[in-house]
Amino acid sequence: MVTQQAKHIFDQLDRDLISLLRHDGRAPLSKLADILQVSRGTVQNRLDRLMESGAILGYTVRVREDYELDGIRAIMLIEVVGKSTSQVIRKLRGMPELHTLHTTNGAWDLVAEIQTASLSDFDRVLREVRLIEGVMNSETSILLSTI
Repeated sequence: MVTQQAKHIFDQLDRDLISLLRHDGRAPLSKLADILQVSRGTVQNRLDRLMESGAILGYTVRVREDYELDGIRAIMLIEVVGKSTSQVIRKLRGMPELHTLHTTNGAWDLVAEIQTASLSDFDRVLREVRLIEGVMNSETSILLSTI
């Protein structure tokens, strides 16, 4: 029998800790404890609980936006035909250039963040997405800069 864990309820300390980790995922526990004005053990216990509950999925590196000057980033809004959303999602997840994929409400069914190395790769990805069976329509905006 599979049991589902209850969703973690964040308190202010959890929010502050997550905020610090978003800024520096490699910060030592002692530094986090000093900033949060709690003990190192409290920080460790909170991190353990956040990891066990699935609230934190892992730690990652954030790359400066201008680090890859030739990279193309875009947001693609995707409309799906009828009940083919699950099938379309499976196909999209297999595309390495789609870094994030979200379901949404309104006129569009899915929102995808695309990252490619060049305009020709970007053009290829757009064609591949539009050829997926079940994709009815899409609209894509290239991200120029983050403000």
